[in-house]
Amino acid sequence: MSETTAYTPTGRTVPTRARERASYDQDLVHAILDEGYVCHLGFVRDGAPVVLPTLYGRVGERLYVHGSSGSRPLRMAGQADPGLPVCLTVTHVDGLVLARSAFHHSINYRSVVVHGIAHQVLDEEERRTALDALVDHVVPGRSHDSRPANAKELAATAVLFLDLNEVSAKVRSGGPNDEPEDETLPYWTGVVPLVRGYGVPIPADDLDPAVRLPDYLTTL
Repeated sequence: MSETTAYTPTGRTVPTRARERASYDQDLVHAILDEGYVCHLGFVRDGAPVVLPTLYGRVGERLYVHGSSGSRPLRMAGQADPGLPVCLTVTHVDGLVLARSAFHHSINYRSVVVHGIAHQVLDEEERRTALDALVDHVVPGRSHDSRPANAKELAATAVLFLDLNEVSAKVRSGGPNDEPEDETLPYWTGVVPLVRGYGVPIPADDLDPAVRLPDYLTTL
């Protein structure tokens, strides 16, 4: 990281199209990552690409993902050298952009792409920190309001870390980019916003009625 809190562009993080939408700003990257729930983790297995959707969590400049300790990619990442080369992405869709021409239809979005080498977390204290971060990433405060993983559960769970070094964000906002000659065409054009929302929490059937709804859920 430089003193300007920006990631250094590389050949893999500079887009070939719409370069003006790319950003390497640390705060923007963190904001996009922190708002998401699911990332897509890409790697190569037996010479073929694999992309897995999974939960993630961020602690500073480190991302964590988890899975079964018996899974092959996690075992691959457990090798200290060279680890597992990966590409991790997170995307938010903010609006549907409807242009007068089919060619210029688009979406408004915010995305982050991270390249790097994933390694397994072996330190027990960091593993617990990572697992708490994964829980709190979904619902902030939940890790302190649930039973921690026991020894058997920890043995069945592997955690990977990926440092935020080779990173870029890309953002599209605004309305359609219609061609001047299409501006008189009689088609509706504009943006349909997409907004994330939360429903009323539904208690489990076996929940003791005396257990009140926690504040961190009422404030979502």
